[in-house]
Amino acid sequence: MTDALKRLSDEGVAIWLDDLSRKRITSGNLAELIDQQHVVGVTTNPSIFQKAISSGDGYEQQVADLAARKVTVEEAIRMITTADVRDAADILRPVFDATGGQDGRVSIEVDPRLAHHTTPTIAEAKQLAWLVDRPNTLIKIPATKAGLPAITEVIGLGISVNVTLIFSLERYREVMDAYLAGLEKAKAAGLDLSLIRSVASFFVSRVDTEIDKRLEKIGTDEAKALKGKAALANARLAYQAYEEVFSSERWAALDKAGANKQRPLWASTGVKDPAFKDTLYVEDLVAPGTVNTMPEATLEATADHGSITGDTVRGTYDAAQADLAAIGKLGISYDDVVQVLEDEGVEKFEASWNDLLKSTEAELKRLAPSEG
Repeated sequence: MTDALKRLSDEGVAIWLDDLSRKRITSGNLAELIDQQHVVGVTTNPSIFQKAISSGDGYEQQVADLAARKVTVEEAIRMITTADVRDAADILRPVFDATGGQDGRVSIEVDPRLAHHTTPTIAEAKQLAWLVDRPNTLIKIPATKAGLPAITEVIGLGISVNVTLIFSLERYREVMDAYLAGLEKAKAAGLDLSLIRSVASFFVSRVDTEIDKRLEKIGTDEAKALKGKAALANARLAYQAYEEVFSSERWAALDKAGANKQRPLWASTGVKDPAFKDTLYVEDLVAPGTVNTMPEATLEATADHGSITGDTVRGTYDAAQADLAAIGKLGISYDDVVQVLEDEGVEKFEASWNDLLKSTEAELKRLAPSEG
């Protein structure tokens, strides 16, 4: 059953689960996925927490306690989400220890309403790191323009970071630059660089969704032939950029000081178009030193019928460049696409967070004790 997942791990791809809920923790399901499906990390986001907490499964007692204490809805959400992340981090601790800190990681995101504000993002990242208080946590910071200096500052403080919502190659290079600048700050402050980790979450399926919609509108045979090619091309060229940056002289100095590379993480790897194979963004993005964070359906599909045939990224750069160039020639603006996706990504997480605020507030009211 898990041969494909084992082969994926053997190729140097860390398998992380893109989901978390209290039920998954308490039922033993997370431990089972680690034990049987080669899962070595967990990512969360506001949408995942909104879905988990709104289901109410396993949260009622804590919400009742929080209601009795009359905490604000924001504080309640942070208490609930950090409790889940702390418990998941404890379950993953043996993986963290066995991999020398590389895997066994759980990510938790700063409030998405802060995406365009640098100083509050830094403050929130510090607060989350303190609240969860586990060495195997990654604080998620969005790769917006305001997020970049926050990444540098937070890494400089020795806090490990998962940079999220990366869509463009240019922004990805800026993210790697922000990471290196943060390591340089940490080094100047005398921190142990070997303890700082980071991943850069490069989003995949959403690129195809947006570009394929535009190709469909053009409607020519040439346009239709390019459907399903943009996301892979974009991600593969991101890996090329990663190879360049982490073989530079600037990196060599940090490497010598004990720093760790910032691994590319393939995010949004669930296939949205039923015309594509459901394991497309797993099988065609196999490269050493990467992470693939999968929704459970994609994890199960890969275990069931995935075909892992070795490295499917290196050696594809010319073809990837040609695919993006062909899309550009049809009048589809790459810059416009990636900006739309970044804006939408921030908006979606903000909407999920607002939904979470509303549903948690309703639960706090419902479970509040009568006075006396």
